[in-house]
Amino acid sequence: MFAPQAAQAQTAVSATDAVQLQTVTVESGEAGASDGVAGTQTTSTTTRAAIDNQLIDTIQDLGRTQEAGISFNRATNSINIRGLEGPRVLTTIDGIRVPYLSDVTRGANGGADSFDFNALSALDVTRGADPLLGSGALGGVLALRTLEPEDLLLGGRRIGTLSKSGYDSADRSGFTSHALAIRAGDTTALVQGTYRSGHETETMGEADSLGASRTKANPADDEAYSLLAKVYQNVEGGHRFGFTGEIYHRDATVDGRTSQSATGNYRAGNYHTGEEVGRRKAALTYDFDTPDGEGWIDTARAVLYYQDVSRDTTVDALRSTSVIGPFTRDNSIEEAAVGINGFASKTLDAGSVRHRLTFGTELRSADTTQYSAGRDACSLRRARDRFACGMLHTNQADAPDVTSRLVGLYGEDEVSLLAGRLRVTPGLRFDWYDNEPESTPEYRASAAYDGKLPPENSDHAFSPKLGLEYDLVPALTAYAQYTRGFRAPTVGELYSRYGAVGSYLRRGNADLEAETSDGFDVGLRAGDEALGARINLFTTRYQNFIDTVQLTRPGGEYPLGGVSSYTNVPDARISGVELGTHARFLDHWTARASLAYAEGRNLTDDTYLDSVPPLTAILGLGYAQTHWGGEVTTKLAARRDKVDDGFKAPGYGVVDVTAWVEPEPLPGLKIAAGVFNLFDKTYYDAVNVPEARSQPNLFYSEPGRSFRVNATYRF
Repeated sequence: MFAPQAAQAQTAVSATDAVQLQTVTVESGEAGASDGVAGTQTTSTTTRAAIDNQLIDTIQDLGRTQEAGISFNRATNSINIRGLEGPRVLTTIDGIRVPYLSDVTRGANGGADSFDFNALSALDVTRGADPLLGSGALGGVLALRTLEPEDLLLGGRRIGTLSKSGYDSADRSGFTSHALAIRAGDTTALVQGTYRSGHETETMGEADSLGASRTKANPADDEAYSLLAKVYQNVEGGHRFGFTGEIYHRDATVDGRTSQSATGNYRAGNYHTGEEVGRRKAALTYDFDTPDGEGWIDTARAVLYYQDVSRDTTVDALRSTSVIGPFTRDNSIEEAAVGINGFASKTLDAGSVRHRLTFGTELRSADTTQYSAGRDACSLRRARDRFACGMLHTNQADAPDVTSRLVGLYGEDEVSLLAGRLRVTPGLRFDWYDNEPESTPEYRASAAYDGKLPPENSDHAFSPKLGLEYDLVPALTAYAQYTRGFRAPTVGELYSRYGAVGSYLRRGNADLEAETSDGFDVGLRAGDEALGARINLFTTRYQNFIDTVQLTRPGGEYPLGGVSSYTNVPDARISGVELGTHARFLDHWTARASLAYAEGRNLTDDTYLDSVPPLTAILGLGYAQTHWGGEVTTKLAARRDKVDDGFKAPGYGVVDVTAWVEPEPLPGLKIAAGVFNLFDKTYYDAVNVPEARSQPNLFYSEPGRSFRVNATYRF
């Protein structure tokens, strides 16, 4: 796999080099290979060809054209899988977890938005828990795989390039991305970078007013850049040593017209918010792929890495009535982590039984820091300011610095019986985690500081999984699986503390227990790449769900809001069904359909889980020849009625049309274009509409008719 290849003539890549366009349900044993485990029966892959041809530039595009039931919550910057999001969904990039940072007191939240789609070679989505990947893989896993030099050095060439540029009218954004790969003897290298700039994502609202009546999106400027670099050295015997470096940075500024008014505290142009996201990673890698099948190990991988992820939310304003003068805030949360991931696998034949054994580990230490910096015109000496200023606290940390340690050990055995017709895959992961707070001057400066440092929070968990597959006939497979998931509490849930005597108090709970789940999936998978279908039924019970609770009502020391904290909800459940089918016919035509339905309930309080999206379906009809193709897709969503406090989003149907062409006289060039929401439908993505809404509904609507065009060139 890693042996050098002879140099060949440098020719442009044609359409025949591209992989298939649709999402592929991955057989157990292949998905998640970059992480060393077999994945689950609910793991699917979206290829780079699908990303390019169907103009998938964001997670929202993935849930719109490929994965029914997958959403992206723009308010929390989180992917939603089977009704769970935030820290309950694990995101990894090349096998390294990307943390979901949550500043629960200041609102700097996010995780699955700190990467560049143009740097991806493929992505895997696992619905439901994958216990072998560790804490956070409770609702699902988004596993991203970045470009490798071999993705550009096709046919053994010594130099390969990939350039892609595009424009999207929905947010008036443009991007340009370029990658270069080289091969020199046993050394390969890749450099890839992207720059993107744009504006606010449009809504269907037309009211361009200030304040609570506004329905147009707030004006915004958004800018992002990223850089990916990889160098590998192949060594005789199947060894490869490498170095990877990544930088991602995004900076957005919003003119907060919904918070402005002609005569109020914030006048026109005097209230701006911002968001800054950064991720930096450096990693040393080792890969082994046996050249002869002999020895104790067939494949192995180890990664030693450093990763720093940060998020800042800012306010830059001028007050005109209350506490007159400038008002600024920079609320930041940052996690710096070092870790080692590794696995090794071996296939053994014992008579008629074949075993594929995999063992691995995850060792990680992370330091989390939260801080709010700012300035205002507050003075508690002025009687008129005492009420307003008593609610404004800055230049302080709302949580102590926290060192988090994680030790994970896992193993699985994929056993093939009955000439391969029956496959049994037991697996087990052990995790130990510890969160140790450290007092700092910034934390002691908090108005809510009570003179005490909260205690450590530590726990361990055994998370088993068991998968069964049986080929009823060569093209029909029945399967069942059990997976146990868990999620450790976040730093904010454990240690946040904000407020002051005389107003209110929001505090963490250092005694929280980890969330756990027990999930069962059963289904059938039929057919092949030309004609196939699948059905999956699932139910998952969750224990110790972490939720907010009001400890005391307003009054006493905290008259304005009382005291609130976090608690473990004993019992919750999410159940549903997922369907998919595809067919290739008449040589060039492809039809596909997918459907996802889930219902979630808090069984302790007998209420609905409002984060669960409604029934959704995606229908697609495509046509493709060697040098051109296109597809019409329709996303359908039912009305969301099964909520208690959430938005009851109306049902909708949205039609998109995409097409691509590779001009035969210009080999290597591909142009893809699309019209989205073809009929200019007003609709709402239920996951994107907050429970508490300060604006008319149209402010939260999705974009109307828009177009997108991308141009890609390979050499």
